Amino acid sequence: MMRLTLRGLLALIILAPPMIASGGRSAIAAPAATQSVAAITVEGNRRVEAETVRSYFKPGPNGTLDAGQVDDGLKALIETGLFSDVKIDRQGGHLVVRVVENPVIGRVAFEGNKKIKDEQLTAEVQSKPRGTLSRPMVQSDAQRIAEVYRHSGRYDVRVTPEIIEQPNNRVDLVFTVEEGQKTGVKAVSFVGNNAFSASRLKDQIKTHESNLLSFLGGGDVYDGDRVEADRDLLRRFYLKHGYADVQVVAALTEYDPAQKGFLVTFKIEEGQQYRVGAIDFKSSIATLDGKSLSGFSHVSVGSLYNVEQVEKSIEEMQIEASRRGYAFAVVRPSGDRNFEAHTVSVVFSIDEGPRSYIERINIRGNTRTRDYVIRREFDISEGDAYNRALVDRAERRLKNLDFFKEVKITTEPGSSSDRVILVVNLEEKSTGDFSVSGGYSTTDGALAQVSISERNFLGRGLFAKASVTYGQYARGVSLSFIEPYLLDYRIALGLDLYYRQQLANSYVSYGVTTVGFSPRLGFQLREDLSLQLRYSLYQQSISLPSYLANCNNNASNGLLAFNPTPAYIQNVLGGADPTNSTSSGYYGWGCYADGESSLPVRMELANGAALTSALGYTLTYNTLDNNKNPTDGLLIDWKQDFAGVGGDVSYLKTAIDAKYFTPLVSEIVGVMHLQAGMLNQVGNTQLRMLDQFQMGPNLVRGFASNGIGPRDITYASLGVTGDALGGTKYWGASYELQMPFWFLPKEVGLKGAVYADAGSLWGYQGPTSWAATGEVNSAACKCGLQYDDTQVVRSSVGVGLIWASPFGPLRFDYAVPITKGKYDITQEFRFGGGTSF
Repeated sequence: MMRLTLRGLLALIILAPPMIASGGRSAIAAPAATQSVAAITVEGNRRVEAETVRSYFKPGPNGTLDAGQVDDGLKALIETGLFSDVKIDRQGGHLVVRVVENPVIGRVAFEGNKKIKDEQLTAEVQSKPRGTLSRPMVQSDAQRIAEVYRHSGRYDVRVTPEIIEQPNNRVDLVFTVEEGQKTGVKAVSFVGNNAFSASRLKDQIKTHESNLLSFLGGGDVYDGDRVEADRDLLRRFYLKHGYADVQVVAALTEYDPAQKGFLVTFKIEEGQQYRVGAIDFKSSIATLDGKSLSGFSHVSVGSLYNVEQVEKSIEEMQIEASRRGYAFAVVRPSGDRNFEAHTVSVVFSIDEGPRSYIERINIRGNTRTRDYVIRREFDISEGDAYNRALVDRAERRLKNLDFFKEVKITTEPGSSSDRVILVVNLEEKSTGDFSVSGGYSTTDGALAQVSISERNFLGRGLFAKASVTYGQYARGVSLSFIEPYLLDYRIALGLDLYYRQQLANSYVSYGVTTVGFSPRLGFQLREDLSLQLRYSLYQQSISLPSYLANCNNNASNGLLAFNPTPAYIQNVLGGADPTNSTSSGYYGWGCYADGESSLPVRMELANGAALTSALGYTLTYNTLDNNKNPTDGLLIDWKQDFAGVGGDVSYLKTAIDAKYFTPLVSEIVGVMHLQAGMLNQVGNTQLRMLDQFQMGPNLVRGFASNGIGPRDITYASLGVTGDALGGTKYWGASYELQMPFWFLPKEVGLKGAVYADAGSLWGYQGPTSWAATGEVNSAACKCGLQYDDTQVVRSSVGVGLIWASPFGPLRFDYAVPITKGKYDITQEFRFGGGTSF
């Protein structure tokens, strides 16, 4: 008898059937050559059927097995992973296949994993409960677990699989994990960067060096995929600034045992910087003039050669050609470099592209988001001409939704050569937020806020948010809802419901309660131009703190309006101290000595709540390179609101706010901020004090909230000034230089600022007189309002500290007023921001 194993397959050679001249077979080979599959005996199998084992042996045309077919069957059985051992014996004229089955996995468990949950590791391993144990697969699973940890920055991880035998040929599989510490990036450096400093380049990449605040983020954890992505970010940055020949040739990573972290070095070949020398438009389509598309080019002669602007020009030109009926037009750029003049001549060529149509749009990976939410971001659909520019725009829009971790649109061949299938691959992410935040500012005092929001409500792309604020001087509740596609059009419908209460504080003697709602419609006119239409309906009422409310309770005794002049004090009261109610008997003046609100405030209180019904719009032009941390571009808001569509008040309010950001030298950014506004009376309805512009540090830093502009000075001769009254006209201008702290890591998020502000607020047009009831002495009573409305330029210079902290944006300002009005209130230090916990 001869035994055959996987390691001894050569023994099967004796089964080969060599032919002899007479046509017979050798005495040894004959029995095997005539062996059939049905005659194979299977031994040792418990769970696997014998017929299943026999099925791996494939006979020849005559129904018998030769040596090669037995060998193939043996290999196939081993590769199934069902057996730990397989042996083939020949007993007489029969083949006997003896198998040792692999045990069945009872459970798969993980021990020592604190940073990554069991559910995540279970999804990664291929060994499953009730599956067959495969030792090669177990080793592969251990490596996969280690890889998961490495992606989270733990390169010291050790994974040890343990197989615990149980009765009935069952085992438990336990992976013991020694997680180790996170392996951070200790240093990021650059080689070959002459045009930009290392700190400037560090701002462009996602990989950051470890620092004291690294625990708040993950950019300091080494991730090879992130480093590779950073190479492309650096390349795009250089291409944006005119370096058309740039190459990021390598991203070298080295583990330093001494520092227990990685050292990352980017090698850059910058090349030279180019400007645009000339621009031309050529069309091979006879009926389409290439120069007619020049208005859609974002490239101008003399400007830095910017690949992003070239790509944006291509997209808009191609889309415009499609709108004109040239659905297959393709715009291709070419550049002719002049190495001596350092210029690039750009030529946009418009050609007829291949005629391809979209057969289907397949969406994959959206387990929660509805298909129509994704499809509406496309300007094309099934049956339309395939236009790559429109596909790229759809991909960008889907990414901007912030519903997905990853968005990738690819194409597959359709049913014919002129058909393509668009495949939208998505990976969804959490879109809900629950936050508890708190903060403090010199204006609003301490406050706390609880909010819950959902950016993809019910998977329909809706936005919903509810928040509650409670603070020292500010309280309120708000509900917001946005439908971004009203009636399947690219029109955003928003609705805000709110209740706000601003309490009396050191800047104002009164509190204001506002309750209302505001529906609005938003239109994206262009990539850089948007329009918002809104309607506002709200009710405002004034309240006074208790010490002033007690004064107003004396109105029935005629004491509220009793405001004696110094002459009256001397001549009528005989020099008695009117603030001493026991000596003079005039309690009303004692109230004013504690502080009494101004005449317009008392009139608002007497008139009760006022209802405002207003229509308005905002036109926004935005070319900022980054909305959160801009360094280049222009942002202009033009707003107008008309009140008088019903309600108790009427006015026309106009305001413009413009900010221009430009990069200067050594990462210093210049910011020019211009603002102006005007309030006009409409009809015969007098303007209220609450409708006027109230300005302070929002116009000129170095002044208190409501510290600028017209002010009640009725009793200034007694050293007492009243409330700020507001104005109907204002202007402001500011220039600021923002700069990083070069000695600090960029990811700390700290910047410094120096600035100069100037501006003015004037033109009070509110109530100035009121005949109070219960007047004690008309000769002595001052029932009219005296106020200062000098149109003086306020100005200041100062320094600031800006922190894009993980707790929210924070800013500290110290400004010194240079010029001011006589009765303006200054406040040199100002702090504002919030924290999350």
